[in-house]
Order: sequence, then C-alpha cells, then structure tokens
Amino acid sequence: METRRLGRTGHHSSVAVLGGAAFWAAEPEDAARGFALALDRGVNHLDIAPQYGAAEVVVGPLIPPVRDRLFVAAKTQRRHPDGVRAELEQSLSRLGCDQLDLYQLHAVTDLDVLEERAAAAAAILRARDEGLVRFVGITGHDLGAPAAHLEALRRYDLDTVMFPVYPRVWADARYRADAEALLAECQGRDIGVMAIKAVARRPWAGPEAARRGGPWYEPFDEPTLIDRGVRFALSTPGVHAFCTPGDLSLLPTVLDVAAGVGSDAPLSEAARAAAVEAMAGDEVIFPLAEKAVRAL
Repeated sequence: METRRLGRTGHHSSVAVLGGAAFWAAEPEDAARGFALALDRGVNHLDIAPQYGAAEVVVGPLIPPVRDRLFVAAKTQRRHPDGVRAELEQSLSRLGCDQLDLYQLHAVTDLDVLEERAAAAAAILRARDEGLVRFVGITGHDLGAPAAHLEALRRYDLDTVMFPVYPRVWADARYRADAEALLAECQGRDIGVMAIKAVARRPWAGPEAARRGGPWYEPFDEPTLIDRGVRFALSTPGVHAFCTPGDLSLLPTVLDVAAGVGSDAPLSEAARAAAVEAMAGDEVIFPLAEKAVRAL
C-alpha cells in the first residue's frame, strides 16, 4: 500500500488509516481478524478512541507485538485538564503503550466547541512536552469543522488535522471554501491531514439503521462507489490519508481500493467534478447531533 509523509510528524502513513470505530461492538476474535487483515494489507497507522465503544479494549492487546510497525493515534473529548489526563492514561494502559504517536482533541465541530476545549488543548500540549505523546492534533465532524480547525492552527502548535472529505460536502460551496482554506494552511505549515467519511453516502433512514451494525451514517457498500469515495479523498490536494469506515464488513473492499491507489492516476478534475455532481442532491450526513444513528 502507498504511504505518504504525514506532514511534520515525518511518519510515512499508509494511505488507509485503520479506523478504530469499526471495532465499536466487535468480539475479540473478529477484532483480531480485522486488525490482522489491515496489517497484512500494509496499514501502519491506527486511529482509535475511548468513545468508540469496546474498541480500545478489544484492540489494545493486539498492539504490543506490532508496536514497532504501527503509528498509534488516540483522542479525547474531555474538557477539564484532569479528565484529559485521566483519559490519556487510560488509553495508554488499554493500548499497551508507554507513549502515543498522536493524541488528538476530538470532535471539535465548530468555533464554540473550540472555545470550550481551550483547557483541554493546553493539557494535550503539555502531554507532548512531557513525552507522553509525540504529536498532537485536532479532529472534527460536522460542517463547521474546517473553519474551527483553521482557527485552532492559529492558536495552537498542532501537528495534524482530521476532518470530512467526501463528494457531497464538496458540493456545499461554503464547506468547500473553508476546507480548501484549511488545506492550504496545512500545506504551508507542513501539517498532516487525514480525511474522514470518505465513503459516506447519507444519513440512515428509519428502521434500516437498526438492522445492521456499522457507522452512524449509511456508507456506500458498492465497490465502484467505495472506489470513487476513497479516490476522491486521496486526490484532494493536501490530503495524506483517509480513515477506514466504522464497519468491519467493508474493510476488505476498502483496503483493496486503497492498495490500488498508488498504481493508478489520481482522479482527474473532471472525475472529481462528476463525483460532486452525482452526490449534490443527496442529504448531507451532518449535523451529527441531528442525523447520527448508532446502528448496533
């Protein structure tokens, strides 16, 4: 699988980052199979969080034997510095790590949330100074994330950002402008960029969500449309990697697509425009607070 330098972290991350949300309700045996599949396909970067159900518990024991070949990133949604520190120490223990490669201020969705998380940001920066984490970053869903992350880069010495990149949000002129401004700032400052929601389709509709496990939004499951979403994210200038979706059943197909990215040309501007046009009339999966359904 192709790797790309994740900005000033210097780590050459696989273009597919293993999204820990896929292990939300996984049994240990299923978690072990999914984790092994990802590593066998060349994935060398894990993104995980305490908010992802059982993920840290079932994946944690799998990390120590491969720690030397895995970039481990975790997150916190805590606001108070004491809570941030407690959750960081919990993640270190669960994941069997003395130090995390990346620790992220999680779910910063707009400027108001950024204001509320000022003390938490200071706490994760102190953790980097102490050597408990090597790098620090910010993540966020929702339509306000790019603007909030751009402001965060102005306030804090961050190493990475993670936000939604998929064709439907690129059809929103304001979102695209904010995202492209963020990407330009990241390129100028050598900030690592990870995309989320690459294969997002639309919000779950009615009882359909209750019938299948997986992410809180409906992802594409057709190989050609998964391919389009992954290639769209990875051909967006400035994006280094994308996080695999929170559905273990999709992981083999997503990894197959990611493995082929390096051998094919990136999506042309015409193909990118066609992808945006094809989804322009679809419902956006945000705002998360209104449209998210945990399909368990």
